[in-house]
Amino acid sequence: MIQAPETSQAGRILAICTSPRRGHSKHPVAKGVLRAGHGLEGDAHAGNWHRQLSLLASSDIEWMRARSQLELRFGSFAENFVLEAVDFSAVCAGTRLWLGDDAEIEITQIGKECHVGCAISREVGMCIMPTRGLFARVLRGGAVAVGDSVTVQATARRNPLCQPAPSP
Repeated sequence: MIQAPETSQAGRILAICTSPRRGHSKHPVAKGVLRAGHGLEGDAHAGNWHRQLSLLASSDIEWMRARSQLELRFGSFAENFVLEAVDFSAVCAGTRLWLGDDAEIEITQIGKECHVGCAISREVGMCIMPTRGLFARVLRGGAVAVGDSVTVQATARRNPLCQPAPSP
């Protein structure tokens, strides 16, 4: 088990989602394996690039549920992880998170530009990934499961270069 440095907040994993195809919603699974330099095993976004994982806050999904006529489930926005009790406004590129007992990830990007004809936007009516999604790369792999703890690096709030995700 790794020892995380001083931390500012702790939360938990509410959902882990995966899909073999890009550009489509993902399906919840009970557990997964993160591989360093790769991402979530079995997911189409895994690979040697800066957006190996995508994360959303449960509060952002709830915000969308309140404004939509559609049934939005975990994975509807093609997110890999739904996190509870993690303040995304305190997270910026370079922030590290520890998932479960062993995995360590680093935030690489906040938001993304949706491509024309985005299947998620077409299915859901709009996509929160462009403004609320966090993207990460896996620094240290390990097994993860729904209910596992999430620990966020304390220095995120003190970093003057940090430009956190905007509030919904």
